[in-house]
Amino acid sequence: MDFTGGKTLSNSHSPSSFTKFNSAFTAGLLNPMSPPPNKTRSSPVVCELIASSSNIHQRTQTKNQALIQVPISDPRQNQTPPVIDKRALTMQQISDLLSTRSPGNKFNDPGSSDIKLTLSSKDGISVSMNVHKQILVAHSRFFEVKLSDKLAKYQWNGSAEVYMVEITDCDDVEVYIETLRLMYCKYLRKELMRNGISKNLKILKVAVAIGFDAGVLSCLEHLEAAPWAEDDEEKVTCALAELRLENVGAGDVLKRVSVEVTNGTGEVGDNEQVLLKLLHVVLEGKDEKARREMKGLVLKMLRENSSPNDLGKESLYSACDGCLELLRQHFLRAASSDLQDVSQIARQADNLHWMLDILIERRIAEDFLKSWASQSELSDVHSKVPAVHRHGVSRVTARLFVGMGKGQLLVPKEVRYMLLQTWLVPFYEDFGWMRRVSKGVDTHLIEDGLSNTILTLPLAWQREILLAWFYRFLNSSENCPNIQRGFEVWWRRAFWQRNGEQQLPTQLHLTTPTNANS
Repeated sequence: MDFTGGKTLSNSHSPSSFTKFNSAFTAGLLNPMSPPPNKTRSSPVVCELIASSSNIHQRTQTKNQALIQVPISDPRQNQTPPVIDKRALTMQQISDLLSTRSPGNKFNDPGSSDIKLTLSSKDGISVSMNVHKQILVAHSRFFEVKLSDKLAKYQWNGSAEVYMVEITDCDDVEVYIETLRLMYCKYLRKELMRNGISKNLKILKVAVAIGFDAGVLSCLEHLEAAPWAEDDEEKVTCALAELRLENVGAGDVLKRVSVEVTNGTGEVGDNEQVLLKLLHVVLEGKDEKARREMKGLVLKMLRENSSPNDLGKESLYSACDGCLELLRQHFLRAASSDLQDVSQIARQADNLHWMLDILIERRIAEDFLKSWASQSELSDVHSKVPAVHRHGVSRVTARLFVGMGKGQLLVPKEVRYMLLQTWLVPFYEDFGWMRRVSKGVDTHLIEDGLSNTILTLPLAWQREILLAWFYRFLNSSENCPNIQRGFEVWWRRAFWQRNGEQQLPTQLHLTTPTNANS
């Protein structure tokens, strides 16, 4: 491969970080794989350059071969395979990396190299490799400074003499070697395609540390174009934020996950407009199956990504008002025997039910409850609309009962009572239809919600509502919700002393309807 490919960054690339790196290296406290100087390390970093003789070269080469040799277990019959040693596996991977070269590639070529580079990690791994001063200096600002300064006192006359360079306390020797190997490649992006996102992020950190500008650019180009798994997003954003590469292409990488980087102004006001548009598209969609699927998707998105920058209360209530107005128009027309577009009643009722789910999730549904409780005009003509078309309206009422029964809606008792006065009888009339034809309706949940809602009222109001239910249930239990539990609670509250003594008031008389044939 050609050794001279790749782009070069401008001199403005991370000057402060490189200056710190330079001064720390000179002081003998830091190497390209170490953390910033303000982090205490257990052992100092050593970088030594020693003019070596051929004997030293021979001993080092022998030592290197011993270091990267992986013991091979003696295969014996019917024995359980030994547990893989992580350290041995790492050394085998490093050995494969050092021995893999395409024709013409001089990486780790002992015949042409002029530097024996030894890399040591804090966990005890030490590996020696053959590199070329010309390659390192041409591609790395770090090695350009260090090798030029340290080797200036030696006579560099192109002889076969090999110089020793040691870098200790590397965080990851394998990644460091992989980064150096890329300096010998002409098509860096092609090589990076062999790796995953996590591996290339590690290479990017080393490339930044040693000033390998072509490697930095190639890593960023790969990250910008490659698909990410969900787990990769946080890794990429955290790594780029730590490296501070906004001026050299990191902004392009982050555009796929950050609106602030996209527009460059930090404004996110467009988020609400996009979400509001999606909301209206779902409300107005014509394909009912697709609408059901997208309602679940949008509701999930809003649950997972709720923030001050998404849909505000005013936008949500504006959408609700539009659905409610359409419902009123079609409901009143149907009540006057005009059944044209009568299917819109169920559609708009379903939309309101969905919007109510969103409002309750966000704890801002109180105003909706007040508005619904005041729809006496719709309640008055409710019985004039065929039940097959109107029962969806009672599902909205049922959702409010469930919300109040769970404490998700907190409004004054007058509002709760008004809701029951306006919509409880229509709800009774539609309960049988809801139970038979509405998919996903949990009647027990609705009955518990209604019971709990009634029990939040003053005892006198509880008595009025529950006695009316008692008479109705005895006449039509199949088409009436069973709120016997609420009735029992009210009974104990009203007619039993707190000390446990029974005291039935004489003024209460329950009359059970009798059958004329009995």
